[in-house]
Amino acid sequence: MSQALYRKWRPQTWDAVVGQQHVVQTLHNALAADRIAHAYLFAGPRGTGKTTTARLLAKAVNCLNADLSARPCGECEHCQAVEQGRFLDLIEIDAASNTSVEDVRDLRDKINFLPNQGKYKVYIVDEVHMLSTAAFNALLKTLEEPPTHAIFVLATTEAHRIPATVLSRCQRHEFRRIPVVEIIQHLEQVAQSESIQVEAEALALIARQSTGAMRDAISLLDQLASTGQTITLAWVQEALGTAASQAVLTLVDALIEKDPACLLDTVHTALDSGSDPRQFARQIVDYLRDLLIMRTGSPAQIETTPEARLQMERHAQAFTPAEIMRLIRLFNTAAVEGRSAWQPALPLEMACIEALELPEAPAAPRVSSQPVQPAPAQPPVAPVQAETVSRAPAPPPTSAEVSEEDVQSTRNLAGMWDKVLGLVRQQDPKTYGLMNSCKSRFMRRDQVLLGFASDIVKAKMEKPENFELAQNALSQILERPVTIRCYVDTHKRSAIPDGVDNDGMVAAALRELGGELVDIN
Repeated sequence: MSQALYRKWRPQTWDAVVGQQHVVQTLHNALAADRIAHAYLFAGPRGTGKTTTARLLAKAVNCLNADLSARPCGECEHCQAVEQGRFLDLIEIDAASNTSVEDVRDLRDKINFLPNQGKYKVYIVDEVHMLSTAAFNALLKTLEEPPTHAIFVLATTEAHRIPATVLSRCQRHEFRRIPVVEIIQHLEQVAQSESIQVEAEALALIARQSTGAMRDAISLLDQLASTGQTITLAWVQEALGTAASQAVLTLVDALIEKDPACLLDTVHTALDSGSDPRQFARQIVDYLRDLLIMRTGSPAQIETTPEARLQMERHAQAFTPAEIMRLIRLFNTAAVEGRSAWQPALPLEMACIEALELPEAPAAPRVSSQPVQPAPAQPPVAPVQAETVSRAPAPPPTSAEVSEEDVQSTRNLAGMWDKVLGLVRQQDPKTYGLMNSCKSRFMRRDQVLLGFASDIVKAKMEKPENFELAQNALSQILERPVTIRCYVDTHKRSAIPDGVDNDGMVAAALRELGGELVDIN
């Protein structure tokens, strides 16, 4: 059986560790000065070298080379035993599957035995944050008073889940995500040594996809090399489901042109071709991030071809930095929400629609030419005798009066709305998403008025397939024929003041129709 590349290329010397020089230098200096701690905490993202560095530390403290600064030498008996996985005094524990207090107590009982081969027994506890509270308490006693021949290396991707009492007894080292440039350089070395033919652009994409994890990058290279053919950019994109680079450019063009039809068509074409919605959203975020970097005056940080750079410069100049940041937030939310969404494409579609909506400008303050009169210290409270409501610009049809029948019908509609959404959801998730975004609902006789936040969403709702489905669902749930009328609702809802019946017609006008209370007397 052939060995996986990431294991074959696991660093065996300090110099071979990539991207963690700050950790390596500190440990190397401590070893050279013979100042070895009894407990270490290696924290950082997965695949960045925590366990590899822990094994190097175990090899170095047990190395037989007389020169402390040359350890680990990789040539002595102990170094060879560690590399071959037969060194009895290196104990690796997976905390994810050994979480109980009994497991830690068993470790504590055995730790007092002297080393079998080397000078130190080294315990590497991987994913230590998975230990139970009782297990941490049992481990704490051992960390407080360890035997002189024992060294603990705790590795974790979630340091915030480790109790402060344990953290305070460890020498902590933070592992960082490895820069793309360093990953590419290392992959080139691996590919050359393993006789793997790979295009430079393909290596760059592999490096970016690994998100700073060298192990993931090498594993992906190993997977793609299994065919024995040259690894091309197109092949990497197809294997990763990311063959949507051109789609990202087209999407940004649609954002610039404010073309909703082209925007959603681009998304659906990319998804229909096999792209994962979350992955596509991440690609959009990555590209927008590059635009933001370029727009803020740091183009040298972006590695791309001259042709692509010209395209990016054109796109970057079409937005302000604030606009790019707003778009990044929208599509980043879509990438995150896509994990749990029952309809994976929906968060991406909603992000596209919202991306075309301009943030509302704050209303200009009213300026009065009348002098401001001081309010009386204790204004008298008059009993409410009558209520007068004036209508703000209302949804069609406009009317200053609200009948009791309309109020009751609107309440009935509110009570049935979840059933309406449930029925629509069974038949078409996209129509459901549009109706679920409805900002206001009101019923006047046999007409249901649906208010939406923008013309874009309103236009989508009025497409025949969506309109007919929604109208049929409403008629079925309300058990009578109704028609729908859509409008753009820009009203600010007024709070229901004291003295106004919360269930009355006035309150209904304030809540549903954007009415404005002008007098209570």
